[in-house]
Amino acid sequence: MPMIQTDAVVIGAGPVGLFQLFQLGLLGLQAHVVDALPEAGGQCVALYPDKPIYDIPGVPVCTGRQLTEQLLAQAAPFLHGSSNLHLNQQVESLRIDDAADAQAQPHAQARIHVHTSQGVHLLAKAVFIAAGAGAFVPRALPIPGLDASERLSNLHHHLPPPEQTAPWAGQHLVIAGGGDEALQAVLDVLASPQAQRPSRLSLLHRRDQFQADTALEQQVRLLIQQGQVQLVLGVPQGATQQDQALMELSLVNAEGTFALALDHLLVRLGLSPRLGPLTDWGLNLERKQVSVNPATFATNLPGVYAVGDINTYPGKKRLLLCGFHEATLAAHAAAHAIHPEAPQHLLYTTTSPLLHERLGLT
Repeated sequence: MPMIQTDAVVIGAGPVGLFQLFQLGLLGLQAHVVDALPEAGGQCVALYPDKPIYDIPGVPVCTGRQLTEQLLAQAAPFLHGSSNLHLNQQVESLRIDDAADAQAQPHAQARIHVHTSQGVHLLAKAVFIAAGAGAFVPRALPIPGLDASERLSNLHHHLPPPEQTAPWAGQHLVIAGGGDEALQAVLDVLASPQAQRPSRLSLLHRRDQFQADTALEQQVRLLIQQGQVQLVLGVPQGATQQDQALMELSLVNAEGTFALALDHLLVRLGLSPRLGPLTDWGLNLERKQVSVNPATFATNLPGVYAVGDINTYPGKKRLLLCGFHEATLAAHAAAHAIHPEAPQHLLYTTTSPLLHERLGLT
């Protein structure tokens, strides 16, 4: 892929990362956002999209999904039709040009190299780590003999966005899991338009007991009784693959070993936060959090900032409103570092014609 030059890269598209994008845009800085999940919102959407949040200033109550929608709407002037929003990929490496590189290219537009798992190469003048507790990655289904690193065309961990055609439409879909994520996926799949639904839906779990919300379990139990969902009890012992696709699972239960043929497998065992490659970038870490200067939220690496739950400093409070405050100060610190010759006047969105122009209001 061609190299993309930008003012800033924001790692994490959760609430703080989205607000970081907005603050950078207000200051006239272009930014790209990278997130491991297939949609924006971070853990607010991935873990508790419908649970109420009560401590957002000026918003008496909202859900995680509603908050994300509002933040996306607020940041829309700087999203450029989502062309600078890189989802479903992790930042695998971060490299800062050394002094020799800087001297050799004194007029270079960027000095921090960011590479993602999908081959995107970004060059930025500043990087903002807004990764919360880390990159939320799906828990894998432990299948002996299955290479976890291999990309299988019919192995999924997320539901497709509403605007996309479901890959399992008209085919046999197996959903693996027994918690809220798996049971909610069953309801979501069957609630989709008829043309998007699988011709056959199986729910795979190791036993006939779920670890899910009672009301959610009752709905799925009724679907099983009605024959809309087949409950398959078994523990995976192996898998048959062909042409980078799963063909069938080998399962075992109290009655013995048997095979389950499938067209698509959707694994819904929850998400696990991982710091991943971030630990190899040379950042000063304290109990899996990035140490920062609380005046600027700069890390020990030049041009790299950390905001939100991923950072730590004396008096740190892991609250969303604190993350928004940190993103604001970090944006101003980076703007001064990128354009030291520019006057650092504090502008207000209520009165500034320049900010109105950047917001698309004029």
